[in-house]
Amino acid sequence: MFKSLMIAAAITIPLSTGGAFAGGHEPKAPIQMAATDSGKVYTDANGMTLYTFDKDTKGMSNCNDGCAVKWPPLMADAKAEGKDPFSIITRADGSKQWAVNGMPLYTWIKDKKPGDVTGDGVKGVWHVAKP
Repeated sequence: MFKSLMIAAAITIPLSTGGAFAGGHEPKAPIQMAATDSGKVYTDANGMTLYTFDKDTKGMSNCNDGCAVKWPPLMADAKAEGKDPFSIITRADGSKQWAVNGMPLYTWIKDKKPGDVTGDGVKGVWHVAKP
């Protein structure tokens, strides 16, 4: 069963885009934590599991073009700022992407609902991002 957990406020507040919003509503933090059948994992704001790719290097994504269609990068707003262990990397096309411990984060096109972890272990190079 899928259960949402919040990352400590010290992490989620800096990860939000910040600023004043109509009605005082802040957007959800772009990276959250959830309990799944694979244990605690990082998720995007919609609760979809995040993954890392063994062919990436710290600070650099090697998942572009067709790869990025199947494994959509967790994109970051131009004004987003990370807080350890989360950071922002610049992709080959100049866009910004969230990373954990320097490793870029992605969702998986075949995960259909929050809590799905169907991308874990794909081709031996994709893994759920865990705290």
